[in-house]
Amino acid sequence: MVALSEWHRGRLIDHISLVVADYAACRRFYGAVLEVLGVPIVEGDGYFFADELFVSPGDPLTGRTHLAFQAADEEMVRRFHAAALAAGGRDNGPPGPRDYHPGYYAAFVLDPAGNNIEAVYHGPATRSAASVVLTDAG
Repeated sequence: MVALSEWHRGRLIDHISLVVADYAACRRFYGAVLEVLGVPIVEGDGYFFADELFVSPGDPLTGRTHLAFQAADEEMVRRFHAAALAAGGRDNGPPGPRDYHPGYYAAFVLDPAGNNIEAVYHGPATRSAASVVLTDAG
């Protein structure tokens, strides 16, 4: 195990989406475990989310996980897409604006295992912190 005195979190993952076969069972499961962790669930129209986790039913089940990485700007999204294709990924949505919210700019690729991988830039914004920094208590 690597011993580090300082860890930075919150710089890589933007969101994760799970497509599930038994939505009701997953809603119960995540409701129970996230309550213990103190993370509230928000109900949507046919889905729920908690922080960066989104869960929705799949019919038929896609069998793929969706993982979105944070990008610093639109150019980084374009470079992500090009690098993914050059490294064996398959295009699942070229770089461009999306209608999720104003400023949403993303690209999607399927990794070699078929997972839907995204890089997303949410538009100009000021972060409250560059990362969450965890340090040894000792």
